[in-house]
Amino acid sequence: MPVFHLNDVAGTRFPAGRLTRVLAGPGAPVEPDHFVMGYVTIYAGGEVPRHAHSQEEVYFIVSGHGVIGIDNEETQVEAGSYAAIRPGQSHSLRNTANEDLVMLFCYAPKGIVEHWAQELGREGPPSVEADT
Repeated sequence: MPVFHLNDVAGTRFPAGRLTRVLAGPGAPVEPDHFVMGYVTIYAGGEVPRHAHSQEEVYFIVSGHGVIGIDNEETQVEAGSYAAIRPGQSHSLRNTANEDLVMLFCYAPKGIVEHWAQELGREGPPSVEADT
């Protein structure tokens, strides 16, 4: 039975102040047929910038707190909060605390969302960098 550990998954550092580790999806240790799941550490003052895509998605806040924006509404989130994001809805998540905000995301259908490459300023999927 294959079992994996978060610490063995490399991540991508984004200029907006976060580290994203794809746990299940393209190029990840586990590649499901239909969805992508990841673990994101948003550093103090960092964010997932506003974007939209065709996948439906759920954000689950593991620790910390911040502000989530979906379409034209914003609300506070904290550990245990989660939000459903419908296809095409613009959304963002901003860390408003002095400690890390950690969240899990899951979206379907499977693929690499375009905003990752756009944020990194290049074409194609993001490169993987070790968490050092």
